[in-house]
Amino acid sequence: MNPARVPSRGRTEAAGDLMLRIPCPHCGTRDEVEFHYGGDASVRRPAADADTAAYAAYVYERTNPKGWHREWWFHAAGCRQWLEVRRHTVSHVIESVTGQP
Repeated sequence: MNPARVPSRGRTEAAGDLMLRIPCPHCGTRDEVEFHYGGDASVRRPAADADTAAYAAYVYERTNPKGWHREWWFHAAGCRQWLEVRRHTVSHVIESVTGQP
């Protein structure tokens, strides 16, 4: 293993790349290639009667947090469920995984 690419907790080395391992509550722990990233789980869509500025902010204005972050992941190659993952953006440690509310 290349010492410059030491995997952090929550990641494994597969085929020379670091891979996130997501513990699916339905299928068990799986490689991130089985999932599709669905975006920030803390962002909520504006109301149907919201103005254009609200929709523009919803689509384009995102923070890039350092620390704990809630994300949507779709298990495309498994149970085909949307999962909410709480992951640390620096260490990639996954604290919790729950199904879509």
